[in-house]
Order: sequence, then C-alpha cells, then structure tokens
Amino acid sequence: MPKKKPLHDPARVLLSSRPGYLIRRLNQIHYAIFFEECKQFNITPVQYGMLTALSVTPGIDQKTLGHELGLDRTNTADVLKRLEERGLVRRVPSVVDGRVKNAFITPEGEKITGGMYAAMANAQDRLLAPLPLAERKKFMELLLLLVESNNDLGRASMRAF
Repeated sequence: MPKKKPLHDPARVLLSSRPGYLIRRLNQIHYAIFFEECKQFNITPVQYGMLTALSVTPGIDQKTLGHELGLDRTNTADVLKRLEERGLVRRVPSVVDGRVKNAFITPEGEKITGGMYAAMANAQDRLLAPLPLAERKKFMELLLLLVESNNDLGRASMRAF
C-alpha cells in the first residue's frame, strides 16, 4: 500500500489549491467507485449516461444526444456504436434527413439501465459520503453553477439545463 504523503508536503499543498486538479482527481475517484459498484454490467459512466438520456428521450438524434451529455460528435458516435454492438441501442436514419441518425434504447438497454440503477446510486452515495448530508445539496448546487456558468467553454457544450 502506498505511503500517504504528509499534509504539509509542498506538492500536495500546491496541487490542492488548484480547482482543476481537484476536479480531475474527483472525476478519477468517481470512475473508480462507479466501476467498483457497477462492474458486473460492464458499462462506463458515459455509456450509462447515454442509456439514461435515451430512456427518457427515445429517438433523439446523435448531435442532440451529444449535447445532452457534453460529448463531441466523434465520441458520441463511438459510444453509440459500442452500445449498438452490445444490442443496447439501435440507430436508424431520420425520416426527415437521411444523413442524421436517431438513437433508441432497446429493451435490453432498458433492462440494463434499470438493473444498474441501485449500483449507480450506491456509487453516487459513496462519492458524496464524506460530506455531511446537509452539505451534499449545496455541493451539488455549486457544481451545477460551475458547469452552467462555464458550459460554453468546454470542448463540447452541454445543452443548458
């Protein structure tokens, strides 16, 4: 087991004063917890987000779906392709514009999304567990404020909430 660095370690002090570093590190921790809780499903957090979005907006076009998740066009198509290969999503050309593909969650995708919900919720709870219950809501409000306020600066903007 790696030895913990003392709290007064200069590198730790410097890095822990940088919000970008802490956000990246928290994202790494989130992924680790998510994979631990959801390993039996072999679904990534981004894939789960996509399945969730498709479960509430079936038939959404790929571009709009990417905006919902803050993904660029290439990553959206890649994630959809992997989900389609697993039979969790199907894509069909739009009847309005054949160049556009609309995505639908399949019954198997719905089954996995629903079956994963408790494990995903456990991952979210574990991530927030160090915060007192009263502070979790405020933390989420502040995260949302940061995302919404800086949304247009990301590589791929999310659709406004």
